[in-house]
Amino acid sequence: MTRHLISASTFTVAALVAGMANAAPPVKTVGGMLVDANGMTLYTFDKDTAGSGKSVCNGPCATLWPPVMASADDKPEGKMSIVVRDDGSKQWAYNGKPVYLFKSDMKAGDATGDNVKDVWHIIKP
Repeated sequence: MTRHLISASTFTVAALVAGMANAAPPVKTVGGMLVDANGMTLYTFDKDTAGSGKSVCNGPCATLWPPVMASADDKPEGKMSIVVRDDGSKQWAYNGKPVYLFKSDMKAGDATGDNVKDVWHIIKP
């Protein structure tokens, strides 16, 4: 009997994980801007080329501007697509431009990265 309970639990966990893998991109619109699932503001970088399929923000840049990562199982949806980073990992993109967070934003709704060096911008869908 215990064996059946373990099998059923394992099946339920596997089904939940499979469902999460195919979840919608982790973004929503709040206050006229695109934010992640935690309400943190999302940004694009002018030096990235829309539709190029890659990000030019790597190394120290990606430490200050963390990329919004996609899992291997995530699928593009609507205006959200996926680009491949230099290290082979996957990153979400909006209208073909890679999407980032800003390290200095401390809480949901902060948008302190908007217009930094005139090349970082909040995403206004």
